[in-house]
Amino acid sequence: MNYRVFVEKKEGFRVEAVGLQDELNANLGLDIRCLRLINIYDLFGFSQELLDKCLYSVFGEVVTDRVSTEFDFEGCPYIAVEFLPGQFDQRASSAEDCVHLIDPKADITIKSGKILVFDKDFSAADIDKVKKYFVNPIESRIKDISVLERFAHPAAERVSVIEDFLNLKEEDLAAYCEDKSLAMNTDDLREVVAYFRKEGRNPYETELKILDTYWSDHCRHTTFNTHLESIEVEECFAADKIKSSLDLYRSMRNELHRQSKDICLMDIATIGARHLKTKGYLDDLEQSEENNACSVYVDVDVDGQKERWLLMFKNETHNHPTEIEPFGGASTCLGGAIRDPLSGRSYVYQAMRVTGAGNIYMPVTETIQGKLPQRIISTKAANGYSSYGNQIGLATTFVREIYHDNYVAKRLEVGAVVGAVRADNVRRETPKAGDVVIMLGGRTGRDGVGGATGSSKEHNANSLELCSSEVQKGNAPEERKLERLFRRSEVTRLIKKSNDFGAGGVCVAIGELADGLDIYLDRVKTKYSGLSGTELAISESQERMAVVLDKKDMDKFIDYCRQENIEVSHIADVTDSNRLRMYLKDEKIVDISRQFIDSAGARHTAKAKIAAVELRNPFVAVF
Repeated sequence: MNYRVFVEKKEGFRVEAVGLQDELNANLGLDIRCLRLINIYDLFGFSQELLDKCLYSVFGEVVTDRVSTEFDFEGCPYIAVEFLPGQFDQRASSAEDCVHLIDPKADITIKSGKILVFDKDFSAADIDKVKKYFVNPIESRIKDISVLERFAHPAAERVSVIEDFLNLKEEDLAAYCEDKSLAMNTDDLREVVAYFRKEGRNPYETELKILDTYWSDHCRHTTFNTHLESIEVEECFAADKIKSSLDLYRSMRNELHRQSKDICLMDIATIGARHLKTKGYLDDLEQSEENNACSVYVDVDVDGQKERWLLMFKNETHNHPTEIEPFGGASTCLGGAIRDPLSGRSYVYQAMRVTGAGNIYMPVTETIQGKLPQRIISTKAANGYSSYGNQIGLATTFVREIYHDNYVAKRLEVGAVVGAVRADNVRRETPKAGDVVIMLGGRTGRDGVGGATGSSKEHNANSLELCSSEVQKGNAPEERKLERLFRRSEVTRLIKKSNDFGAGGVCVAIGELADGLDIYLDRVKTKYSGLSGTELAISESQERMAVVLDKKDMDKFIDYCRQENIEVSHIADVTDSNRLRMYLKDEKIVDISRQFIDSAGARHTAKAKIAAVELRNPFVAVF
């Protein structure tokens, strides 16, 4: 049976409704005298007995809530809002988990939403104002409460070959990149066409999307690796010191015999560490094939005994996701920072947050077209970050929000974390043919598809409505289970190599583990049916890990995962082919040379100019 449940706070407990009423009145110039806020749940597969058990044990509390399967709007205008199909709904997911505590075998589905009920004389024009302000089209939509039915996910589309790809001419490349919404540019696409001409075949669409993901600025740092043909320094009081620093950089390059390497921002940023290492000053730096987080050795006093530990640091920027979907963007900023040292097998225990915002008091009417109001971005981002941190149990010891008009153009959202693990609990080994790759943690959905390429593109006024699949919804309880698992030394000592499912999803998280891989996409556990092979290959997620194990250790590792209530599957095998191959059931839809993937596309060049430095104290804020 299918049911709909309405949950409203009783008088004295309507804190959220009163807060929203004040916000709408202040920001939109409205005069709402009484706003009612109702949480709505659509229930599918429930028996009457199970519904009765859940009403006040899952959906509400007797003391604070009124829970009913009927609701009288009393002729008042209202709007109902729900998440877009495919977006992760944590409220509904948590409710399903609670129902399964009551009946573990229940085959049920839950969708959640909210209803805002206004004064009887609230005008249609004011309703439209609230809709535009309250409903972010990248994550949610207006709900039709006259309908009570499951969302029917369409059948998965077959991955097709891109016909006539080899016939692309030079004059077609730019238009093709724009038409297919690729993050790569014409130079990169030219390389792809040349590669498949050598292969003698047209590519599958999944192969093009994978290369676009691997070569995105997010994954391969195209901007930082762009060759600088020249560096001009504008005249100012600091010009001589800047030129002296550039001379020192070139001197270090010569000393380290790096003349054959491109001069680029990445080389400039890392040359100091390279130089110090040759001088013996970085003997505490851990070096391995895993580049998940900065990792250094420290000696720790444990009950009077000295132990060797690894201390790990990581920061994550989620500027673009937070700008277009503030709650999810900021929450996954923290989750994303956690996942890197976590995949390095460390326990993350401390965090910090630095953000940049425009004028949060700017009237909503002055919001730039295609963007959310600065106040909405800032407040919802703060809620998202704190929500994730509170759920996973992480202390944020430093928070700073910087206000400047330039942040109206692009949001700044930075999360940084610190983690630690005892050194002898960690293995760092090169995978060999015959090893297995295990995927564990959260399920895959369309949320997160194109996250890496999306954050690497230029955006315009239409971006807010076109990027819904690029933003994930964090699931902190799922990542917390991974933290618990990786705190067990008997587990981490089985892992040869690990990677998190950040930008790029399966194709990058698993693809980076070894030079030769056979990946079986039909073994990926999904949130719902209908995901295509391309979506399975590139959808990213905060709460999944991929680990390489010796085949003999696979059953033991899977058993440890089940003890922590973590879903797990054997997803890939390490081969000696030096090719990334992906199979969807019996069809091979990806077969690309590792050498070509690692080429990172065409060589990009640019000319740099270091602008004149203003003569003032840089540590004093100027507004």
